[in-house]
Amino acid sequence: MPETRNVIIIGSGPAGLTAAIYASRANLKPLVIEGIEAGGQLMLTTMVENWPGFRDGIMGPDLMAEMRTQSERFGAEIIQGNVTKVDLCSRPIVVETSEATYTAKSLIIATGASARLLGLPSERGLMGHGVSTCATCDGYFFRGLEIAVVGGGDSAMEEAVFLTRFASKVTVVHRRETLRASKIMQDKARANPKIEWLLNYEVVEIKDHGKGEVTAMVVKSNKTGETKDVPVAGVFVAIGHTPNTALFRGQIELDQNGYIVTHDGSKTSVPAVFACGDVQDHIYRQAVTAAGSGCMAAIDAEHYLDHIPEHLASV
Repeated sequence: MPETRNVIIIGSGPAGLTAAIYASRANLKPLVIEGIEAGGQLMLTTMVENWPGFRDGIMGPDLMAEMRTQSERFGAEIIQGNVTKVDLCSRPIVVETSEATYTAKSLIIATGASARLLGLPSERGLMGHGVSTCATCDGYFFRGLEIAVVGGGDSAMEEAVFLTRFASKVTVVHRRETLRASKIMQDKARANPKIEWLLNYEVVEIKDHGKGEVTAMVVKSNKTGETKDVPVAGVFVAIGHTPNTALFRGQIELDQNGYIVTHDGSKTSVPAVFACGDVQDHIYRQAVTAAGSGCMAAIDAEHYLDHIPEHLASV
């Protein structure tokens, strides 16, 4: 078995790579295990215009490549692979992939959350080209255009209202007659003159008409089964996120929605285990806040390692 690491970081999005940068600069020689979706959700985006320091924006994959190279420059080791099993109770902590088993004195979980999608063939192909899962990130690109929000919960209502700042019209599509959102959020959305409603409808196709960007959506009535084209420049999918915490269930405290519970910064219910990014944040879900929490996790891990007796970290 390889030597026990000071810190292993699971995940390679903005949170994981920022943690790697800080842990490397603290001379902790972190091991980063990328995971299936290396680079996180920014790998599915095109232009990122709200990352500080890039006044003309930067492509999502380019930003993640820069962060990866920066972490390696300071000494992080990054390996491809998917973690299949962890033992958070053992000391040292055990992390298994399909290729190898690793041990660590501390662990930073940065596995993120996956946006729930509609499952349409065109959806992923047009992600970042009119299809989005983040109004805060992408709303600015749709100034003066007609767009749609898919969903009926509080998040969908919040996104619809937010998007009216930019779009000329926002059409909310929900598969049921009644919304799941709280009454106060429903009232706020219904009072907005820019929001129109397609209730009891489902989006069954997203079209680009050969342009490589969204031009329309096809919706189907759940009452009659009839379909119709609705011209839109963007489709915002707001049907929720699933935190990537299945590996840790039963070993660490999760909230009712499956997110890791953190306290006093990035600390979790398990000593030596820290969490950062969207895996513990269901409110902000921004690349910059994920990066900030990655910094916190690395500093918290460093402080933990500085103060724990060596025999407790390695047996």
